Amino acid sequence: MQRSQLEHLIRAAGEITNQYEFVVIGSQAILGSVEQPPAECLVSMEADIYPLQAPELADLIDGSIGELSFFHEHFGYYAQGVGPETAHLPRGWRDRLIRLQTPGTNQRIAYCLDPVDLFVSKACAGREKDRIFDRALLASGIVDVNAALERAALLEDAGESARVQNWIRRLAANSRRS
Repeated sequence: MQRSQLEHLIRAAGEITNQYEFVVIGSQAILGSVEQPPAECLVSMEADIYPLQAPELADLIDGSIGELSFFHEHFGYYAQGVGPETAHLPRGWRDRLIRLQTPGTNQRIAYCLDPVDLFVSKACAGREKDRIFDRALLASGIVDVNAALERAALLEDAGESARVQNWIRRLAANSRRS
């Protein structure tokens, strides 16, 4: 996905829901803060999004411009309507959201996860595609290991926090050997 495609999804979600502000929490949130993310960060053709003031309208987004919709078939990318509880995020993540508002969004606002919060969220999910995404963020210097460790310490669940911190350390050690 490219930034212009994310902007299109925000614009479309706004038209569908009659909402002005959205939150982007999936991998494509990187497009809110990084002009040219690594290619490994752009492989997803979906953006996880919900209306800030009316998260219950996420189903409307999913049904209208979601996977297998006419929109998806026509444009080749789609929005997945999600809820605020979808991602495991460090305490204070809302205070670090990155504002994306452009003519391409029709001046609607999308608040995208900060890259370090996004990194931690992907580390929590732990799927292979998330590991690839996180490796690319570290290798490109978008995310610093120490910042990631500090942010992982802010996860609500202490066990999850420890698991994610251990994974970050292993990832950093493996990156140094490569």
